[in-house]
Amino acid sequence: MKLLLLPSIMNRQYRFSHYLVQCLSIILIALALIGCAKAKIETQPIPTPTPVPVVNGKSDVAVWLTDPDHITYFAKQNVTLNFSSSSNYNPTIVVDSTQTFQTIDGFGFALTGGSAYLINQLASATRDALLKELFTADSTYIGVSYLRISIGSSDLDANVFSYDDLPAGQTDEGLQNFSIDPDKPNLIPVLKAIFALNPKIKILGSPWSPPTWMKTNQNSVGGSLKPEYYSVYANYFVKYIKAMEAQGIRIDAITPQNEPLYGGNNPSMLMSALEEDDFVKNYLGPAFQTANISTKIIVYDHNCDMPSYPLSILNDPVAKKFIDGSAFHLYGGDISALTQVHNTHPDRNVYFTEQWVGGPGNFPSDLKWHVKNLIIGATRNWSKNVIEWNLASDPNYYPHTIGGCSTCLGALTIGTSVNRNVSYYIVAHASKFVSAGSVRIASDNVGNLSSVAYKNPAGKKVLIVLNEGTSSQTFNIQFKDMIVTPTLSGGAVGTYIW
Repeated sequence: MKLLLLPSIMNRQYRFSHYLVQCLSIILIALALIGCAKAKIETQPIPTPTPVPVVNGKSDVAVWLTDPDHITYFAKQNVTLNFSSSSNYNPTIVVDSTQTFQTIDGFGFALTGGSAYLINQLASATRDALLKELFTADSTYIGVSYLRISIGSSDLDANVFSYDDLPAGQTDEGLQNFSIDPDKPNLIPVLKAIFALNPKIKILGSPWSPPTWMKTNQNSVGGSLKPEYYSVYANYFVKYIKAMEAQGIRIDAITPQNEPLYGGNNPSMLMSALEEDDFVKNYLGPAFQTANISTKIIVYDHNCDMPSYPLSILNDPVAKKFIDGSAFHLYGGDISALTQVHNTHPDRNVYFTEQWVGGPGNFPSDLKWHVKNLIIGATRNWSKNVIEWNLASDPNYYPHTIGGCSTCLGALTIGTSVNRNVSYYIVAHASKFVSAGSVRIASDNVGNLSSVAYKNPAGKKVLIVLNEGTSSQTFNIQFKDMIVTPTLSGGAVGTYIW
């Protein structure tokens, strides 16, 4: 009996073993898929440049789309949109080029020391192709036209430094030891390559901290500028601008202090409105004037919740004559603060100079918030620029200082490959088509559709539209009594050019 049953038993054992192997294989595949899904949360590894499709037939309007729900990332659409005199009951965005507002300086990113380091470590062919993609506007390239850099280190450098660091207890009031050598290995070579591609690019310089020997606490974190060093620090700015000019890098504008109301970053420094007013009025402005420096002075450089800070400085007529405008971030307050400052001092400019994306990020919600509040919101509130923080980080959000931002997601993640994240696409929707010298013109916000419009130096009209809703919306774009009728998915951004 046992001999007769043995083949049957062996067959069942074989089937059971085979079943276990199949189950184990399924489990391993599932785990691999989960791992891939988690990896995709970190970045959007979309290859660029995106091939440009050929539109079937003539189209009056070109369309570039980012639609996260349909996995479309700043891609030119194969659509035909021709203006006509037809009518319908769709919501209508009226674009009026006879109503003009501010002239645009540009759109771009903070080129931190860490960003420059990561870019400079790339193989030369990869680096050159990436810089061309970022800083030229032909083909599918995105035409970045404005950069912010730190004067000395920011918190997104690997180490804290100034241009005149000394051993504890020493001072250098004559700035004999001043040197921009810390920027020469990475930042300056990358900037030179960028200027070769776009000689008209605008650069804003902002210090996170002066040399510690100038500060009340002798520390890179917090503290204030000692009054006896106000004139020395003004000359520090003069030396910086001239040293960069000697490298072929023109600094278009500076702010006296990044985030002057926050002293907890490394590096950082506190500077009250009264202190900044005194520094600009009695030291920095006159020093620039004496040295025949045309670099703009832009005050404040902090959140929208304290418009009283720049207003108090601009209300000082002696300080105001040295000041081009005010700069803002949006970690607090409302973007309408820019209009409040503009309306009080319409003869001075406003700028938007920093906003981060916290890693790992949420692409659809980050896209919607940043386009609504910055690309559309800041410029509808008179900003001449929009700068996203920051251009590049590695997969673990380095480089950064000890105590610096440890979850700042770059527009690019540079590791074994280069991945493009949400800030890249946020900026691209404006920077490619709204070049320096463009003028904002009138457009409507209707229903869930937010918009901003421009006329660029080539005479093209550029309309950026965000669908803040969750469902698709068909709408009209009306220009000079003619309409075209596109459709935009919920959460999507479209740039329309004609």
